[in-house]
Amino acid sequence: MSNTDLMQYFYTQEDINSIPINVVLKSEFSTWKKNQSEYLQNWIETSQFKAKPSNILSIPNAQGELNTVVVIADAKNIIWCLGTCAKQLPAGNYHIASPHKNNDKIYLGWGLGAYQYRQYKKSKQKLCKLHISESIDQNQLATLVQAIAIVRDMVNAPASDMMPQQIAEQCQTFVKEFGLTISECVGNDLIKENFPVIHAVGRASVHEPRLIEFNWGNAKHPKVSLVGKGVSFDSGGLDIKNAQGMRLMKKDMGGAAHVAGIALAIMKLNLPIQLQVLIPAVENAISANAFRPGDVLTSRCGKTIEIDNTDAEGRLILCDAITKAVEDNPDLLIDFATLTGAARIALGTEVPAFFTNDDDSAAELMQASEAVNDPIWQLPLHKAYRYMLDSDIADICNSAASGYGGAITAALYLNEFVPVETKWIHFDVMAYNMRARAGRPKGGEAMGLRAVVEFLQQRYVA
Repeated sequence: MSNTDLMQYFYTQEDINSIPINVVLKSEFSTWKKNQSEYLQNWIETSQFKAKPSNILSIPNAQGELNTVVVIADAKNIIWCLGTCAKQLPAGNYHIASPHKNNDKIYLGWGLGAYQYRQYKKSKQKLCKLHISESIDQNQLATLVQAIAIVRDMVNAPASDMMPQQIAEQCQTFVKEFGLTISECVGNDLIKENFPVIHAVGRASVHEPRLIEFNWGNAKHPKVSLVGKGVSFDSGGLDIKNAQGMRLMKKDMGGAAHVAGIALAIMKLNLPIQLQVLIPAVENAISANAFRPGDVLTSRCGKTIEIDNTDAEGRLILCDAITKAVEDNPDLLIDFATLTGAARIALGTEVPAFFTNDDDSAAELMQASEAVNDPIWQLPLHKAYRYMLDSDIADICNSAASGYGGAITAALYLNEFVPVETKWIHFDVMAYNMRARAGRPKGGEAMGLRAVVEFLQQRYVA
């Protein structure tokens, strides 16, 4: 995994040779340009520079050395204005030339844009660093950069390096900082401890299924339970995916990665929360003992589940973990999962869907999303579609026969395991950037993480 130390992206000591970066709003570029020297105006014209958000203009001195940098910003999307700098500019130290009221956001965009997954790269990463002043909330910045890097690292790792046991190991690497130890219920112990569905989904793999758990915080504080889908690789099971459908299934543990990142943020920010993290981790493989279409599984809470499709395995492992979480009566339950293609069809790959049974939580989440420029969108928990999960022989089917409203029916399936009195939020995320954008490289991505952290800070701290 890559080093997530903040100081690989920033420096604190003054450097007289540091190169200035001028952040100019797109709406103010024409005025700014008129106030520059004739040399600079001519350079802008000669370069045919276009004042588009995140575009970079490198300006040399008389000796041909880089002298200053101009970056265009969009006032409503300023967080990403420096998101391409660390990869486009030559190695060296830089500083923002003039103070800006959104400096904190600008620094975050730089840090997220500097991220690279280099576990298998032989070439060295060039070092572009940005000066960070004492006025910046360095703990908040470092926390978000590290939390997002953890999500990206875990999702980017090949499945061979992120099987259930490695998911536990990755969590252990950061929880030890807080004096915590990961507990794991593994293999046949899942049956003994009454997690039968997690066992059934993962038993076909040579990598034993497990439920990963850790807890942190003061028992006097409100309890927040995080549950993350940890399917290390999803072949589809006996309802096997085609080659294209299987290609990115290393990312099917993206829900686990998200709750790991959010948990890290909660602990590093020392939020007044009693935290519980539950990660059901499996590989959905194929062998002689794989679970089958038509099988009936009995879940932890006693509800019976007819298997309509073995490729709808994420909601299966989540239901046992959710049941475990609600047994302890949390103040709030949040789950993350790369659950349905239907959510991607509805919202595309870049906007995660969420569902909730609590209107206040929905409103607060959307406000938090807007505040930190981390887009999410609520889809309806439309209970009239529950009939699509009816089974002739069991309490519920794991998948609807129709693909219509697939994200909703998946959420309704999970809702069956959440008591009415439990406040619950379910995120259905892509966890992967299909294209590179400023601050958001192609590959594993934390989607909705910053919105949730802001939401938790506003709810439990403000």
